[in-house]
Amino acid sequence: MNSSTFSFQSLSPDLIIDSLSSIGLSIDSGLTVLNSYENRVYQFQDEDHKRYVVKFYRPNRWDRQQILEEHQFTKQLADAEVPVITPLTFNNTTLHEYQGYLFTLFASVGGRQYEMDNIEQMESVGMLLGRIHQIGAKQTFLHRPTIGLEEYLYRPQDILLSSAYISKKVQTDLKDILAQLIKTVEQHWHNDWQPIRLHADCHAGNILWRDNTMFVDFDDSRNGPAIQDLWMLLHGDRQQQRLQLDLLIEMYQEYCKFDHHQLKLIEPLRAMRMVHHLAWILERWQDPAFPIAFPWITDEDFWRQQLAEFNKQIDAIKAPTIQLMPMM
Repeated sequence: MNSSTFSFQSLSPDLIIDSLSSIGLSIDSGLTVLNSYENRVYQFQDEDHKRYVVKFYRPNRWDRQQILEEHQFTKQLADAEVPVITPLTFNNTTLHEYQGYLFTLFASVGGRQYEMDNIEQMESVGMLLGRIHQIGAKQTFLHRPTIGLEEYLYRPQDILLSSAYISKKVQTDLKDILAQLIKTVEQHWHNDWQPIRLHADCHAGNILWRDNTMFVDFDDSRNGPAIQDLWMLLHGDRQQQRLQLDLLIEMYQEYCKFDHHQLKLIEPLRAMRMVHHLAWILERWQDPAFPIAFPWITDEDFWRQQLAEFNKQIDAIKAPTIQLMPMM
């Protein structure tokens, strides 16, 4: 089964109920679909009125060892009293299988979304990331990948340039601009950093606020440079991003030393995510959830706008590296 064309069509309510029954859980309330494109995630209440979240993994994306590495990482974080959502253990394991589907259970935890302009919350996020990386640096993933150009640029380039959903009129310009963007990233990318275990998808949607910060969804976790978990929290103009980065790193260094040499990777990493994200949508297009969520991906006007964004990103990579304010 190819993960790029898999559509979850066989994941019926009856199959979900049966899979939960196979580990001793009975649903008391209906299944509520939660936002997730890569996997399928549902909230429910059992007969004891406990609320759970069950995640069914997209087949052939991660293997068992890779999923269990993620589970082990979040458990290490929780054991160190870092507030993260960890998978629950049933029948002496956190990973279960039913009719070809791997799935995991979590406690259902509420909270408000992280407010990106809230100074108090930003300080808390910076400190928590320092704690996560302090533990993440103790070892690397053996089975999960390390962030690099192959996964985030070269393979996505092939997907974009072979897609039937991008008009031929756009493809010629896209090929030229992608080549320029990739060459620019290659010129500014370096491997002079210590790989550590990361959250790796550290955006506001994966942070909850419950009197303090809590990180959720380590599904994309992999090895990489520490700055990967920081740059995605930056927004606004360059001066605003500099102030945000100053605050995040100041709090981060309460627990973990930051390698300032990694600041040079921010714009290359941003470019890599842009290209990878577009290829991810096209690769998953046969999944019915994707045309509904991303209908603009087949519009020529969108791709013309995206070409302009690539050009702007080339300039951003070539611009002087953002610098932190000197410590007083």
